[in-house]
Amino acid sequence: MTDSQMFLLAVGIGVLVVLLLVILLFKSTWRIAEPDEALIISGISGGKSASGITGESMRFKIVTGGGTVVMPGLSKVRAISLMAHESEIAVPCVSQQKIRLDLRGVIVYKVGDDFRSIANAARRFLDRPAAELESKVQNVFVGHLRAIAGSMTVEEMISDQDKFAQQVRDRCTLEMESFGLVIDSFQIQSITSPSNYIENLAVPHQAEVEQNARIARAQADQTAVAQEQTAQAQIAESIRGTEIKKAGFQAEIDKAQKQAGQQGPLAEAQARQAVVEQETRVAELQAQQKEQQLQVDVRKPADAEAYRQTTLAAAGRDVRIRQAEAAAQEVRLAAEAQAAAIKLQAEAQANATRVNGQAEADAIKARGLAEADAIRARTQAEAAGIESRAAALSQNQEAVIAQQIAQTMPEIVRAAAAPFEHVGQFTVLNGAQGVTSALSEVIQQAGALAMVARRTITPLLTGPEGQPTPGDGSAARPRPAGPAPVPLAARRPPRPADAAKPADAQGPADAAKAPDEPKG
Repeated sequence: MTDSQMFLLAVGIGVLVVLLLVILLFKSTWRIAEPDEALIISGISGGKSASGITGESMRFKIVTGGGTVVMPGLSKVRAISLMAHESEIAVPCVSQQKIRLDLRGVIVYKVGDDFRSIANAARRFLDRPAAELESKVQNVFVGHLRAIAGSMTVEEMISDQDKFAQQVRDRCTLEMESFGLVIDSFQIQSITSPSNYIENLAVPHQAEVEQNARIARAQADQTAVAQEQTAQAQIAESIRGTEIKKAGFQAEIDKAQKQAGQQGPLAEAQARQAVVEQETRVAELQAQQKEQQLQVDVRKPADAEAYRQTTLAAAGRDVRIRQAEAAAQEVRLAAEAQAAAIKLQAEAQANATRVNGQAEADAIKARGLAEADAIRARTQAEAAGIESRAAALSQNQEAVIAQQIAQTMPEIVRAAAAPFEHVGQFTVLNGAQGVTSALSEVIQQAGALAMVARRTITPLLTGPEGQPTPGDGSAARPRPAGPAPVPLAARRPPRPADAAKPADAQGPADAAKAPDEPKG
């Protein structure tokens, strides 16, 4: 064997030895928790918060259902059992009725599966004897069991033991959780009374049960006697039925014998009846054949012709209906078109009337505005003229009066000449002298009328003391120009008879009235 082979062999042996050492070391340091236990590891590998315990730092590690590495000499591993424990308790207590009772029950408990319960149980019971754990659990249950029994009557505890046990479990759960324990079950096994109270409770019921038993036995005897009597009656009924059936059978036998003697004549009559029935059947078939032949030869063609006529009539009626509907549709469409045209024309006329009315309203409005402006301007001009005349009157009263008389002089002369408007012929006497005299008289009347107008206007234009009226000028405003007053003789209209008379027909009285009138 060469040196290289020896080296390789040595290396292989060394590797195997190292692997064996590693396996042995791993096996000696690897610990696995059984399903019914939890490993509590303290030491260098502890100190981490266990899973499920939020915010609580622990100085040991909890392992359940798995394995972990434990360094020998640096860590210590101990196991706490998760198996269920059973404990019996016997509690003397007093009920709400002050009756002494002895209660016996069974508690099934275990360490909780969560890490908090395991940690609480490890702090309190790790490496402690099981008797200590059982004693603490019994003390918890005994105290609560007495308290709950003291709040209930004996009848309630006996009749509703589930409620009693549930109240005990509910009260003990919180304290058991502080120990890290959970209650799997709690059952009341027995409730006894040293004073035989419970037994005495059963006496009325026992008496009632015995009474019911005697009643039941008497009823059973009565029922048995009744059933025996019913059975005997049924036996007699069966015998009577048997005899009746025998008599019926005998009657049937006698009837069968008589019918057997009548079979010969009856067979002949039935044969004749069968022949008659067959002949009747043949006649009925022949009648049906004739009826069917009539149906084929007469009724079917008649039905076909009637159907053809009915179809043709219905077709003609449908054609006339469609024609009438088409004509009605045409008339309706024409009427709708005419109505639409009339509606459009009416709408057009209404729009034109509305436009014309709007235009006329605008024109009337414009004319009204123009007339209002003209009236306002004329009023303003008149007011300005009145103010000017008032100012002139305050400065030169005589000039204003002369102007007013001059403006009204044509009217005065026209009023003075009014009596001559209806004169058809005018005869002047004394020739030119008469004409001059007439004109002079007219001029004199005009002068007199001017003087009257002056006297009339002066008081209106002046105040009470002969001065213009102060203020807004309303008192100094002249009266509107109009016809001057006319003398009474000039205002008298000529009589129609006198105006119509010719000059030659006038009498001496008429000539005397106008001696100065020229004649021509």
